[in-house]
Amino acid sequence: MLDITSDIADDGLSSRTAEPARDNDRVLLDAYSNAVIDVTDRVGPAVVRVETGPKVRSVRERGGLGSGIVISPDGLVLTNSHVVGSSKEIRLRDIEGFVTDAHVLGVDPDTDLALLRADGARDLRYASLGNSKTLRRGQLVVAIGNPLGFESTVTAGVVSALGRSIRSVSGRTIEDVIQTDAALNPGNSGGPLVSSAAEVIGINTAIISGAQGICFAVASNTAQFVLSEIIRHGYVRRAYIGVAGQTAPIPRRHAVVAGVDNKMGALLAQIEPDSPAAKAGLLPGDVVIKLDGVEINGVDDLIRALDRDRIGRTLAMDVLRMGRLRGIDIHPVERKRARQ
Repeated sequence: MLDITSDIADDGLSSRTAEPARDNDRVLLDAYSNAVIDVTDRVGPAVVRVETGPKVRSVRERGGLGSGIVISPDGLVLTNSHVVGSSKEIRLRDIEGFVTDAHVLGVDPDTDLALLRADGARDLRYASLGNSKTLRRGQLVVAIGNPLGFESTVTAGVVSALGRSIRSVSGRTIEDVIQTDAALNPGNSGGPLVSSAAEVIGINTAIISGAQGICFAVASNTAQFVLSEIIRHGYVRRAYIGVAGQTAPIPRRHAVVAGVDNKMGALLAQIEPDSPAAKAGLLPGDVVIKLDGVEINGVDDLIRALDRDRIGRTLAMDVLRMGRLRGIDIHPVERKRARQ
């Protein structure tokens, strides 16, 4: 005689066990969806479409298209400097289709950021800048923008990595960049990367051509610094010494003779006439290994060290010349502002 009692009991048990599992999946999925929906509802109305170029375009005149985020009710808008470019005609279109002209308050190609002011628009919906230092890998983020011209598109993903460095259009390295797998496409540039708390923690700036799921955003703390500098001075103040160079290895024998630990340094290729570097006596072929007590392991370290706090000060610089260590005093000046 065939006994099927145990099989029936097992089937009943497995079905009862599967139901709570499905319920748990449903709860988790709903929580994720609700988080994305909440962020979109709170920040979405503050995202604008940025159009550049003449309103009536000819075959020879083409405009640009990107995204931006309103960060104050009186019409301050953050976007990318490459979205704005050198355009003199800029328009902003919000989620309801309202269009207003805007003008550039300042651009910073070194961080690919620009600050705009909406003309004749007040009491706008706006979003708050969060603290990007509190981010953790794996954290949920939402990107909002106008990819390929499709208005108010929302994509979600996670923070893939923190503290990345990418090269800006000016050649300078953008530090503290957020890497995310939230899908971005042309037109997303300048749009916000938002945390689950509905705070803007990055400004979307770049995608890697040929790669999938590798996108970058300038951290909100960097954006906050650029914002304050532009409001205060109209541009971002940085130090300048007048050199061009590249990262180069230091021969081991030179490091031993000089008594330094650097394996790499900033090799100076050109010295601009009448620049602080020329006045200090720097020569092509010198390798900078220390500036103002900061170890220099490449040209990016040198650029990073030349910040606004070192403008107008006399700094001690250590260089290797013909394999021998030399100490030089240099007096950086303020770098000329970027043209708009």
